[in-house]
Amino acid sequence: MENPGLVVRGQAAPFSTALRSLVNNPQYSDICFVVGQERQEVFAHRCLLACRCNFFQRLLGPGVPSPVVLSTVPAEAFLAVLEFLYTNSVKLHQHSVLEVLTTAVEYGLEELRELCLEFVVKVLDVELVCEALQVAVTFGLGSLQERCIAFIEAHSQEALRTRGFLELSATALLPVLRSDKLCVDETELVQAARNWARVGAVSGTWGRARTPKRRRPRELCKRAAGTCSRLASTGGIRATRGRGGSSSGPRAETGFACPGGAKRPGRAEPTGTAHPGADASNQTQIHSATWGRGARAGGLGLRSAW
Repeated sequence: MENPGLVVRGQAAPFSTALRSLVNNPQYSDICFVVGQERQEVFAHRCLLACRCNFFQRLLGPGVPSPVVLSTVPAEAFLAVLEFLYTNSVKLHQHSVLEVLTTAVEYGLEELRELCLEFVVKVLDVELVCEALQVAVTFGLGSLQERCIAFIEAHSQEALRTRGFLELSATALLPVLRSDKLCVDETELVQAARNWARVGAVSGTWGRARTPKRRRPRELCKRAAGTCSRLASTGGIRATRGRGGSSSGPRAETGFACPGGAKRPGRAEPTGTAHPGADASNQTQIHSATWGRGARAGGLGLRSAW
């Protein structure tokens, strides 16, 4: 009987280093992406992306020319995804990890998603927690949502004063209001809810403004909602010409299901201050959750706060 042989392995580090040198390297590349609103060119290799990720296998099928426009993905997050696909490792940063996580979920990269989740938990702080909560609620990441709620409960006063709290959707705000472990008195909680409603009433839309360091969580989730809506309308992936036959080349649009059926959460307000497109059930639940607390705080109810 013939000996089946023995698999021997060389050192992984030089192999990983060599592949990392190919990330965004135009030499020998055969595909170009135009990424983000800044329209940054990113170079890659079809065969490597296709064998590592089903999303790219579908996207880069026969007949899809270059460049491929991915305007909703930030360049930094996209490059991090490429680094992971080429080397099976990635350097994460607190200011951009939520965008990398969002992209990993959209592209179906489970291992990268888990790495991002572990990193988020390690670096979770007052400024990041509400943004992480919004992403967790949108994508159905239950374990991350629990960690975020627990962190907010332990650091309630600081968390309720952050911009991230004011940018929460109604769906993400509800579990915070319903918690009985918040380290804040009832009057402060009602005031926080009033501030949340005031900011939403002024902006009236999702994700227009941007923080200096990262996209606001609603903008991340708007991107996810757009992806899922394209799935519903196209049934997968399609390539269409830009408006008016633009010379920027074909635009590849992608659509695929998100875990938990992620949708853009409706931003709802109590009666009299509802946002455009507010969900009636969320509107009622937010009013009820905060009204009950306000009643215990000497009658300062949510309805009177508006």
